[in-house]
Amino acid sequence: MKKITRDKAIFFTISYGLVICLSIFCLLPFILVISGSLSSQESILIYGYSLFPRDFSLEAYKLAFMVPESLLRAYGVTMAVTIVGTSLGLFITAMTGYVLSRKDFDWRNRFAFFFYFTTLFSGGLVPWYILCVKYLKFNDNFLALFLPSLLNVFYILVMKSFMNAIPEAISESAKIDGANDFRIFAELIMPLSKPALATIGLFIALGFWNDWYFTYMFIQNDKMFTLQYYLYKIVVGADMLAKMGNTPGNSNAVFPTEALKMALTVITTGPILLLYPSVQKYFVSGITIGAVKG
Repeated sequence: MKKITRDKAIFFTISYGLVICLSIFCLLPFILVISGSLSSQESILIYGYSLFPRDFSLEAYKLAFMVPESLLRAYGVTMAVTIVGTSLGLFITAMTGYVLSRKDFDWRNRFAFFFYFTTLFSGGLVPWYILCVKYLKFNDNFLALFLPSLLNVFYILVMKSFMNAIPEAISESAKIDGANDFRIFAELIMPLSKPALATIGLFIALGFWNDWYFTYMFIQNDKMFTLQYYLYKIVVGADMLAKMGNTPGNSNAVFPTEALKMALTVITTGPILLLYPSVQKYFVSGITIGAVKG
């Protein structure tokens, strides 16, 4: 066994101590959210949020699951949007980044500038809405939930920077063996880009999972509501009922609005947290390589 010197022991102690402290600080808010979701409205109003529920109550979850069919349907819509949008968005982003990274593509810098230029200026909300509704027919259309945000210029540039680091000799040797461009991209470039694909895929999936704006803009059919928008409607309805309960004739009514907000936070963030461990080993390397090469 290698002997650890005194300086290394001090360094490791301080480093691991800081990491543990930061991990605890990051975990505390989530613990507070879970505790708040299991607390009664009265205890939250009197004592505030605490690490452990003072007055244990499941009223918030009972209210959230009052109509389980609608909640499960919203979950299904959000999962479908996340899976389809992430798959298509990641594939198109990777293809675009690969084309822009090819040194034999003479117009790559012009196209890269064109993509970057769109981040500086836009046509505005009203023309964009008219385009989506009048010409693209996005009203109550499943495409409206993922197509407008399918591509992100920042992700394209990160992917381009990552693929620039892949040796060009790999593509040249494959071409000598008779492989076409798409086969090179699918069988060589994509497997070598797993860190960048995992990192960007996680960001894209988070964006689709947390999105409620496109549902608010384009969807009127309640059977097509995404999870975030459905829970937003619950919160709005709960706030309205709470205000009605505070009228003189209903002074004794207490509606669990604060606990409900915490319960809905747990419901929405729980499943997406399971995605992170599967891409954790690629996450740091993808961020680091993209930043260094950029």
